[in-house]
Amino acid sequence: MHRVEAHSSLERLHMSTPSTAAPVTAHKPNDPVWQVKVHLAAALRLAVLHDFDEGIDNHFTVAVPGREDQYLISPFGVHWSEARASTMMVFNEAGETLEGDGLVELSAQSIHAPVHRLTGAKVVLHTHQPWALALNMLKANRLLPATQTAAFFDGVIAYDDHYTGLAAELSEGERLSQLMSGGKTVLFMKNHGVMTIGDTVAQAYRRLYKLEKACRTQVLAMGTGQPLNVLTESVIQRIKNPSPLDRHPRSERERLFFEAMMRVVDRVNPGYAD
Repeated sequence: MHRVEAHSSLERLHMSTPSTAAPVTAHKPNDPVWQVKVHLAAALRLAVLHDFDEGIDNHFTVAVPGREDQYLISPFGVHWSEARASTMMVFNEAGETLEGDGLVELSAQSIHAPVHRLTGAKVVLHTHQPWALALNMLKANRLLPATQTAAFFDGVIAYDDHYTGLAAELSEGERLSQLMSGGKTVLFMKNHGVMTIGDTVAQAYRRLYKLEKACRTQVLAMGTGQPLNVLTESVIQRIKNPSPLDRHPRSERERLFFEAMMRVVDRVNPGYAD
């Protein structure tokens, strides 16, 4: 009962009159490192609101702008709802802490650092979020383009069908990176979770959010026992290729989405930009 009430409160927040005020990320606008720290902290707090988190486990990482082999991460042991820009630490692929306090958790080093290096991704987000994981527990775990939201993921999901246990070596991240070759931006990790990558926190988090929605609707539809009505290839292509009349290009949609989400955090759990 308590869980239902929590979701109802969050729904009311989204239904409230939208604000056009800029989120608090507007501080230090000329410092790109500070900006990504703020966005990373906001994404972690958002993940709690969206039920993507497992307390202190799983990881979001961002490549430090202008530096090689340096990655931002929230210190292990900090609850995601407590993430702050000022406490982000920097680590490298060797597992060394270069800035901040704390030791990088082994799976973050083993998975995230190689994925950054080999895919070129600026942002790597990995969760065990419930609906995506529920789909990945199935032998037939493919996300089907049976909704408009799911159609956007057609052709960009890589599938790791061989879970090997807790990641403890860089070779695991290298193995996963190979699966994501060819422009894949999402990884389904059977019996484990999901990963999204991107050029910005806004882009990668929007993918994670939309992915959970698509997985949830598919799992719910599968629960009816009725066959799914998969979209035709021509419809999928129309969805994935926006109209030339579209006034909001994809990058603008990503920015607007994340700024709106940060305003939600500003109302319910401020402090991520401290």
